[in-house]
Amino acid sequence: MTKPVVTRFAPSPTGFLHIGGARTALFNWLFARKHGGTMLLRIEDTDRERSTDAAIKEIINGLDWLGLKWDGDVVYQFSRASRHAEVAASLLENGGAYHCYATAEELTQMRETARKEGRPPRYDGRWRDAPAAEIAKAQAEGRRPVVRLKAPRDGETVIEDAVQGRVVFPNKDLDDLVLLRSDGTPTYMLAVVVDDHDMGVTQIIRGDDHLTNAARQTHIYQALGWDVPAMAHIPLIHGADGAKLSKRHGALGVDAYRAMGYLPAALRNYLVRLGWSQGDREFFTTQEMIEAFDLAQVHRSPARFDFVKLENMNGHYMRAADDAELTQALVDTLPYLPNGPAKLAALDATKRAQLLAAMPGLKERAKTLVQLADSAEYLFAQRPLPMEAKAAELVAKGRSHLAALLPRLAALSDWTVASTEGAVRAQAEASGAKLGDIAQPLRAALTGRTTSPGIFDVLAVLGREESLGRIADQAAG
Repeated sequence: MTKPVVTRFAPSPTGFLHIGGARTALFNWLFARKHGGTMLLRIEDTDRERSTDAAIKEIINGLDWLGLKWDGDVVYQFSRASRHAEVAASLLENGGAYHCYATAEELTQMRETARKEGRPPRYDGRWRDAPAAEIAKAQAEGRRPVVRLKAPRDGETVIEDAVQGRVVFPNKDLDDLVLLRSDGTPTYMLAVVVDDHDMGVTQIIRGDDHLTNAARQTHIYQALGWDVPAMAHIPLIHGADGAKLSKRHGALGVDAYRAMGYLPAALRNYLVRLGWSQGDREFFTTQEMIEAFDLAQVHRSPARFDFVKLENMNGHYMRAADDAELTQALVDTLPYLPNGPAKLAALDATKRAQLLAAMPGLKERAKTLVQLADSAEYLFAQRPLPMEAKAAELVAKGRSHLAALLPRLAALSDWTVASTEGAVRAQAEASGAKLGDIAQPLRAALTGRTTSPGIFDVLAVLGREESLGRIADQAAG
């Protein structure tokens, strides 16, 4: 009987949930959902000096925002330290591990000797089968031993990787790794194996920087007589220039992408296409991603992160979004956006209704929620409007047109896109001016800017009283 699929995302809470980690979480989530399985979340917080509660909170909030909900409770690795030590003790009992009394100075000397001889700097196994007398002497000297795995020295360790293919490691290149430190605390290598086994993980999906770890961890599984989970090591993400991803490329926390105004659905779609493809297809709904995702289609070469492509994809999602849902997304994101908290404080029922009414015009011109919020600035501006320099020039040049237009607009019996457009066109015809000669200063008077959504949409959204007031402010000079 085939075991149910279980994947896991296991971040270390020593910093934010970076974009590479988010993609790893997404791949694990998609694989689990496709196969009707579960994705577990394990916080690998054994590095007590660097792990922080703030980082844990950011990881959990980032996954929530991305819509990558894990199954069950969060597992905290540090809380399982006694279980890890118990497993190490069982290996000591069955001969799969041993006490190593090598000092720090001796380990340094081993590495230096290996380098001089052109060998990898490895522990030389001197305590692996040490005589009882030598062990007693070390104990008498008060040395505190570590526990090391008695790894195979001959032959090869083979990883049949779903992404990398068949990867072979000569066992002579893999030394006896430490399982327990001299203070009795477990190492990452031991903790990962024990936790994956106890959590029933059947498929490991992680970055290919863990590929060598896969061979070492396989030795632990074998020593314990446990089944080794299936492996898939995905390439890391590079910048658009092919260099290792850095902050200038986009190696930022997921929270930063939220603050830059990206939609979670768009970011998920962009991330799934980083290193995975299905022909030339670019856009996938969440359900389509789940149905299509296949580890066999994950590329072996590093993916390249490109902000331009991400922004274009986000713009596509925004234009396709339901107006009410996009309005809510903007409202939810305002606390994270520049000047967003002030807009949120001013967002009463009237302003929210205006924002919803303006959304069709706003979203056509924006690629991020930051741009969307900026385009909506005119809704929140207080009279008299602050003017951009070029907008002030347009108002000064067209003030007479504004003064003449004002009574014609004020005389309208209804206030709609069609009625206001009719009034402006009638004024242009009556004065012999071009439509742009009136529309440009009108735009500036209403928004304080030279660009905006359609000017007649702006008039309709602002309403009669606010529109006439803004025009009057500028027409009077």
